[in-house]
Amino acid sequence: MNCRTEKDYLGECLIPEDAYYGVTTQRALELFPSTGEILDDKFIWAYFMIKKSAAILNSQLGYLDNQIAQAIQKACDEWEKLKSYIVVDPLSGGAGTSVNLNINEVIANRATELLGGKKGEYIVNPYNHVNLHQSTNDTFVTAGKIAVIVRLRELVEAVIKLQEKIQEKEKEFYSIRTIARTQLMDGVPILMGQQFGAWADALARDRWRLNKVEERIRSVNIGGTAIGTGIGAPKEYVLKIVDVLRQVTNVKIAKSENLIDATQNLDVFVEIHGLIKALGVNLFKISNDIRLLGSGPNAAIGELELPKVQIGSSIMPGKVNPVIPEYVMQLVLAVFGHDEAISHATAQGNLQLNQFAPLIVHYTLKSMQFLSKACNSLSDYIAQIKVKEEKCKEHLKKSTANLTPLINYFGYERVAEKIVETNWDIEKAIELLAKEEGISSQELVKKLNIDKMTGLGYY
Repeated sequence: MNCRTEKDYLGECLIPEDAYYGVTTQRALELFPSTGEILDDKFIWAYFMIKKSAAILNSQLGYLDNQIAQAIQKACDEWEKLKSYIVVDPLSGGAGTSVNLNINEVIANRATELLGGKKGEYIVNPYNHVNLHQSTNDTFVTAGKIAVIVRLRELVEAVIKLQEKIQEKEKEFYSIRTIARTQLMDGVPILMGQQFGAWADALARDRWRLNKVEERIRSVNIGGTAIGTGIGAPKEYVLKIVDVLRQVTNVKIAKSENLIDATQNLDVFVEIHGLIKALGVNLFKISNDIRLLGSGPNAAIGELELPKVQIGSSIMPGKVNPVIPEYVMQLVLAVFGHDEAISHATAQGNLQLNQFAPLIVHYTLKSMQFLSKACNSLSDYIAQIKVKEEKCKEHLKKSTANLTPLINYFGYERVAEKIVETNWDIEKAIELLAKEEGISSQELVKKLNIDKMTGLGYY
């Protein structure tokens, strides 16, 4: 492999000749072996847009040569072509410094090419030009917040799609009666549509939470440089950079009222991830309910006919498994793990900086992607679900919970005695109660109007 030589104040280093990154990135590759994790595309985009915004403003204020500023902006606009050279592991040490320097070097080398130079010549300097008036500590977290806002909107759209699919099924199944289960045991009658409606309402709360939380993440510390005091940057840059960045990204962000606070305290990520986790909880519950209601399908509940999307066994012919609900549940379990890691990492920040910002940002974005995928997969799956009405009627007919309204006529103990006496045979229990009252079984059954049982109240 052909290489070029670059050096920093630690010494020389060999770089692959065609690589847009430089010496600091090469050192990071050697220091931090790949975990297999990759930076979120939206995070990379947001970081490039920060560099573009800085070049625009520094040029306007007279701190950066216009030709160099133009080359930086053009290089930033090529971020999709250049992103394969952003190779530093997301979990590298240094509070994100390696990632920032990787991006600086890639932009500097591409901008140098645009000005007629070669990689490694640095006509455009990674520090003096691309990183002018910036620090890793204000750019990294700001890029993370912008990326979270973009991913948050995608997640909300996925939740809306899922909610709408469930609401369609709520209407489709609204006239189908079955038995509710409490503690997995027979409960009172319920409409299958009511079950789907309850899931849809849970997702409606998630939509509201996620829409509101965007307001919490908009406050950014860009311009605060190292610790939030803005050291190394002119006041006019500090005051204007957010406005330029907002225009470049078309993302509604605002300068934090306290840049020192916004630099060292990342609790907003804990808050956001907590609400993401809440969505995960509901997705897990819905998926598990679908598995239970579709279980069997012949030797268990089997009231839902689940889509046959994949062969379910390498040994049992004809078996089909609820693979999509299981997929969703696994993604959610990973999100639960991310939540613990983010909480601990945020608490472990020291004094003026949180050294674990890379983990906090990375796993927040990863959780959002996981749950977006989960919602989209579950939406398509639920759209194909059918109900086995005969199975529902059979369960409804057999359940002793149907006798619940009779406690208003005969008392709880008396109804329970008949159920036990007849070995949980609902028809025989009704016959005994009717005989004792001197009325026909048909008259007593009229008191058990199932239409009323699934309404609000009974009388």
